[in-house]
Amino acid sequence: MNSQIDTPRLRMSGINKSFSGVRVLKDVDFEIAPGEVVAILGSNGAGKSTLVKILTGVYSRDSGQIEIDGETVEMTTSRESAKLGISFLPQEISVIVDMTVAENICMANLGSSNFVNYRMMRKRSKEILDELGFGYISVDAIVGRLSVAEQRIVEIARALSEDASILVMDEPTASLSEKESVLIFEIINRLKAKKTSIVYISHYLKEVFEIADRIEILRDGENEGSFLPKESDVNTVVNAMLGRVAGQLFDKREPIDHNVADIFTADDLHWNNRINGISLNIKKGEIVGVFGMVGSGVEVLGRVLFGVEGGGYSGEMTLAAKPYKPKSPIIAKAAGMGFVTAERKTDGILSELSVSENIAAAFQTTYGNGPFTSPKRELILANSWIEKLGIKTSGADQAIRLLSGGNQQKVCVARWLHPSVKMLILEEPTRGVDVGARKDLYTHLVHYAREGLAILVLSSDVEEVAGLCDRSLVIDRGEIVAEYPAGTEASVLMAATAGTYEDVNEGIN
Repeated sequence: MNSQIDTPRLRMSGINKSFSGVRVLKDVDFEIAPGEVVAILGSNGAGKSTLVKILTGVYSRDSGQIEIDGETVEMTTSRESAKLGISFLPQEISVIVDMTVAENICMANLGSSNFVNYRMMRKRSKEILDELGFGYISVDAIVGRLSVAEQRIVEIARALSEDASILVMDEPTASLSEKESVLIFEIINRLKAKKTSIVYISHYLKEVFEIADRIEILRDGENEGSFLPKESDVNTVVNAMLGRVAGQLFDKREPIDHNVADIFTADDLHWNNRINGISLNIKKGEIVGVFGMVGSGVEVLGRVLFGVEGGGYSGEMTLAAKPYKPKSPIIAKAAGMGFVTAERKTDGILSELSVSENIAAAFQTTYGNGPFTSPKRELILANSWIEKLGIKTSGADQAIRLLSGGNQQKVCVARWLHPSVKMLILEEPTRGVDVGARKDLYTHLVHYAREGLAILVLSSDVEEVAGLCDRSLVIDRGEIVAEYPAGTEASVLMAATAGTYEDVNEGIN
């Protein structure tokens, strides 16, 4: 840690946390001084979210100590954390759109009586907005009519109304334009002058280097390093975040034949302001990865391509050289598209059904007699995939809920390895999957790709995209901002954290 901090506003020492026997934080230390902005960075699964949830009372720590202004404190609930002066601004803006600005700002102080002093509430809200430099926002305005940036400002004002001395900001600019982000930076500078401590979490390294006084890196649940932006650079920080060789999980393979025709194309695809002009192509037998952070659009692209979000998109798509218009998953499947969701437990597996029933779920009529299912044919199919993919189970009739996460995921993939599927979309294909099962899945995916299946991998795991895919695309704020060949992990991460297309093209110094 930084020895220059003599009296921290907050000190977390030796923080440990485990879930189901898996240790996700290992003796983590963190501290921040009054008026300091400290950024916490780390790759997917590094432990950032867990540490912040302990700080804000969502999780309790297994061991370790937390001090505020030199005094040891306990915080086992969000309410206790708030009473200690800690306020959390989540990535998704949390305002009540039908209430006024003043009502949102003073929400915690409305009281439980039947009487609300609206005059005092409006006066207090006006004072806070003036302090932040945004007095032009009317305290009587309905919040739903404000811009996204102004709604974020209202959130920050609400935290100050609760006398927050430590403000935790999680991806505060993810839903903002570059011009709107400048407003947030102006507020941060004003808060620093008021000695408010700010814990800043962002995947945009450019803005981190602009706004942070110090950068703390977590990797695999441990402290990896502390950096001063003025004395460091993006390459050093990225290397600290990665810290491992991507190739260990991935087999060497022959490059694809680039003369093969495209199996899928999308041209100028737009959807709901979250997909903004995406164009991409995938060849037969190719694995294409799209890497992006939370909020980048990576989490909705697959759902749009498979028709989960309906037909409310614009742009043109083709699949197997035919026009492709996925207005529903039924239409998408009939055209030859498959889809493995990121939400395995809620949207992927049918938890009370058997392994064989889960594998046959997408194409039941194929494995039955007319409209009726055939348990015998389902069993033959399931046993075949159990052997091919190495699914560890006591038998095809075992309930899928009793399998490990990795074996459940293999079942979800097997479901779509049907002769009619020309392209398979995989969202976060190894989320919650142990290393051994990850390597198995990667090997199988490459095998079926080389047999002719086109695969689109949508992932927030940079190691996965760079190591598994023949090409890596980077999505940021709904746009494709960069493209790289296989294995360029650091470049992919830097492109996703740059912030603008110009930064990606010009490089970050």
